[in-house]
Amino acid sequence: MDPAISVRGLHVVRGGREVLHGIDVDLAAGRITGLLGPSGSGKTTLMRAIVGAQVVESGDVTVLGLPAGSPVLRSRVGYQTQAPSVYPDLTVTENLGYFAAILGSGSAQVVDAIATVGLGGLERQLASTLSGGELARLSLAAALLNGPELLVLDEPTVGLDPVLRRDLWETFHRLAADGATLLVSSHVMDEADRCDDLVLIREGAVLASGTPAELLEQTGARELGAAFLALVDGAERGGSR
Repeated sequence: MDPAISVRGLHVVRGGREVLHGIDVDLAAGRITGLLGPSGSGKTTLMRAIVGAQVVESGDVTVLGLPAGSPVLRSRVGYQTQAPSVYPDLTVTENLGYFAAILGSGSAQVVDAIATVGLGGLERQLASTLSGGELARLSLAAALLNGPELLVLDEPTVGLDPVLRRDLWETFHRLAADGATLLVSSHVMDEADRCDDLVLIREGAVLASGTPAELLEQTGARELGAAFLALVDGAERGGSR
């Protein structure tokens, strides 16, 4: 099966500084791939390049068989940014109705999205009165309105309590089971175990990619946080030669 996302030789310069250094990576279709790394490692920039919102210096990004940013992909890709992209003076239903109109979706999709993210009962509540976890789920609902084949989620669980994080990950796995491909970024290493595949990134370069089991075997570590540190140490030793 062709990969859902293929990145080759991706260089990105922001503010006069190169932040992605020739990234090559393939992401499998129908799976949850975790994009993991510390804050400032380039995760958001890579995701922006994948959804076509980032100017790139060089390289190729192919998404669902098409160049990233192709107009036809707007109806096939859902994108949730780090900060909730909703209107505080609109209710939950009004926010989703607005985004649905832009995407060409209908009221049935709004109802389905609310149910999927567990916001039932809050339909008439203003976004400005929602908790952080509820806002995160509202942003996810907006990304689901067009029934996307690919979901790109930028740190969707940051700042959430353990129960809300668990609930969101259960939602992600349901979506993947229904055939969606998910790319989920995080700097919380304990979320790595929830992913089918992992891409570990640091300082704008991919350290390693593979399944959690493959990365544990590669490093000889017993848990994925230790595996990441082993890969960092190996890269630093290699760079100092």
